[in-house]
Amino acid sequence: MPLLLDLTPLRVSPAYRRLWTGFTLSGVGTHVATTAIGLQVYEMTGSSFSVGLVGVFALVPIVVLGLYGGALVDAHDRRTVAVLGGAALWAAAVLNTAQAVLGNTNPWVLYALVALANAGFAVSSPARAAIYPRLLPPHLLAAANALNAAAMNAALMLGPVLAGVLIDRGGYALTYGLDAALFAFAMWGLARLGPVPPQPGAAGTPRRVPGLRSVLDGLRFLTTRPNVRMTFLTDFCAMILAHPRALFPAVALVAFGGGAATVGLLSAAFAVGATAAMVLSGPLGQVVHQGRAVVLAVTGWGVAVVGFGLSVLLAGRGLEPAHALWLAAGCLAAAGAADSVSMVFRSTILQAATPDHLRGRLQGVFIVVVAGGPRLGDLAAGALATAWTEWAAIVAGGVACVVAVLALARWQRGFLAYDAHHPTP
Repeated sequence: MPLLLDLTPLRVSPAYRRLWTGFTLSGVGTHVATTAIGLQVYEMTGSSFSVGLVGVFALVPIVVLGLYGGALVDAHDRRTVAVLGGAALWAAAVLNTAQAVLGNTNPWVLYALVALANAGFAVSSPARAAIYPRLLPPHLLAAANALNAAAMNAALMLGPVLAGVLIDRGGYALTYGLDAALFAFAMWGLARLGPVPPQPGAAGTPRRVPGLRSVLDGLRFLTTRPNVRMTFLTDFCAMILAHPRALFPAVALVAFGGGAATVGLLSAAFAVGATAAMVLSGPLGQVVHQGRAVVLAVTGWGVAVVGFGLSVLLAGRGLEPAHALWLAAGCLAAAGAADSVSMVFRSTILQAATPDHLRGRLQGVFIVVVAGGPRLGDLAAGALATAWTEWAAIVAGGVACVVAVLALARWQRGFLAYDAHHPTP
């Protein structure tokens, strides 16, 4: 059984290799910008709730255009849809740079640009995800998802660190400018791709034009397929109930006595654990009961988040802030590893169990859950921390995550028996 990350998809498919390379480099820029936006909003307002509001302005376009974007993917050439969404993302990166150069002091400008970027993401991401199964044979999908997760986690690890260094030394304009420059690689990968029209559905299945009825077809499929549905519900447990990212600026400044570099360290710690898990992801391709693995991974996430909250509590009370910071980083690394494993299996179940003519719409729902869930989690964490304290909000979220995912597993026992050799939705 191989131990290390399986690179076979990169070797056998030049098109996948170009997409993966562009996704990896542009992802670094995305996480640079995400970290910078949180810090810039916190500097303008001094409020964790205002940082949490960034999630609201990201969530609305993700929900609306994620669902409609999935319908576009199932009706039009998937490369074209991905390029159009990518153009909106690129424009947001350029405008972020411009507002920093002009010395913007209004957080509503940042909120608007967050909305634009996430509108582009909601269209381009389901298109790209629906392209991968057309470039690779089914038995390589788990390996490809591990590679995608490794790329995302490496970007999450490098992006916040770069943001912290660039903000401290060069300011926000330089930081956002790097995001704009790196996104050119994502557009290059898409431009080199050939046409990827949607495949027809099963005999007797009408092809829907994008619209409400097309979206409802995808949602109707989801409501009748418990295994696919559970891939979304389990992620909600982690991302809505126990996502502490919006509290990083306040925790870094107040509990650990740091600044932008400390925020970068906390974000990077999460990515270090996730990347380590993917480097050692070779055995994941041999897991048969993938639903069971998802439940275990989400439970591990919740436990690790509880540990992070307790480390914040102990900073300056039972531990020196520097020691508590390293304990917090270790807990976030464990959370990152658990989340990465969960994502690999949830993506693989969704791709294997969904027919191609519905794949774009289900990927659109996946984007709403995966990208929208953390935004709701940002808002929930910011609101709870404002009403209570940062450490208590983090611990309460972790406990709620564990309780919720175990309750779901008890309710949907068939998910625990999901067989990767005979995938059923």
